[in-house]
Amino acid sequence: MGTEHNAETPSGPGMAGRHVRELEALFSISRILAGVGGQRQMLAEVLDVLHNELGMNRGTILLVSPDGRELVTEAAHNLSERQQRAVRYRMGEGIAGRVVQTGRPAVVPKVSEEPLFLDKLHERRKITKGEISFICVPISIGSEVVGALSVDRVFDEGESLDEDVRCLSILASMIAKDVQGRRALAAERQALAEENLRLRNELEDRFGPENIIGNSNAMREVYRAIHQVAGSDTTVLIRGESGTGKELVAHALHFASPRAKGPFVKVNCAALSEDLLESELFGHEKGAFTGAIRTREGRIEQAEGGTLFLDEIGDFSPATQVKLLRVLQDGEVRPVGAVSPTAVQTRFIAATNLDLAEETREGRFRKDLYYRLNVVRIYMPPLRSHPE
Repeated sequence: MGTEHNAETPSGPGMAGRHVRELEALFSISRILAGVGGQRQMLAEVLDVLHNELGMNRGTILLVSPDGRELVTEAAHNLSERQQRAVRYRMGEGIAGRVVQTGRPAVVPKVSEEPLFLDKLHERRKITKGEISFICVPISIGSEVVGALSVDRVFDEGESLDEDVRCLSILASMIAKDVQGRRALAAERQALAEENLRLRNELEDRFGPENIIGNSNAMREVYRAIHQVAGSDTTVLIRGESGTGKELVAHALHFASPRAKGPFVKVNCAALSEDLLESELFGHEKGAFTGAIRTREGRIEQAEGGTLFLDEIGDFSPATQVKLLRVLQDGEVRPVGAVSPTAVQTRFIAATNLDLAEETREGRFRKDLYYRLNVVRIYMPPLRSHPE
């Protein structure tokens, strides 16, 4: 019967060579675990090393499910993902379940003589007629057992399995550190996602149309326009004097739209020089100009899936007007120094305190860009017209 196992350090002829192979394998595995990649893929590569370099067959890594009720297969050598997903173990079920439950290694010298050996995953009896030994060790983070690592060996009556237990226990501790790091990262990401959701809800509450002050007829027209256009991707031009709440309206349009879960990105066009504004909006490639030491994503791309608010768009230079027109026409942005454009799905809302129709007549603003922006126009009445 498989028993809880206390390994003793073996010695004798040939053991030095075995230790060298184990050290080389553990070094290879440490490099895999130090890399960047998905957990399943990395653990599958670990099991490949055990098979190819140490002759440990059908390696399997089981991890405790998030609810703590089951063991799920995270990696299994030479099995498809479908086969791995199909098998789960209850806590305490089979040899692996007991290892996780007790936190102690187990060795089964002959699986054919062990009634607790379930063989649910690899179905060994169908693929081999030879006798097999089974070794399973716990994967622990501190005092918490989070999974189990198991392998097969071809049965050899003269071979001690103590060294396998020792080697696999070292490997299990390495895997535990990887699991622990990934858990901490997942927890951090979850916390950030929850904080992001909380802040988004606060913004939605703060910038809802109902929070814009004003009950005059002119303001009621503003509210009506917000509700009419919010559900579409239509470009909106907001015109009004400084301080009339143009940015509040832009926020309200965003948070009342299907893009509410996407980013809301604001660019204050009046605060940037022409060169800075072009880089800010469209981004640039590394080396595109002096000082461009790294590639930088522009605000248009940052607003992908959401809304870009261009405040004081009347201050655009003629060159920047041309580039923005191309984005609106083609749905593509070309960063400074880029060879090819990038497709974008961004909604544009622009605001100005200027009369852009007059600006086009005077030749200071492109007529074709004005028509692209002025699909829907919202006029913000001056504060003196609604003193409330």
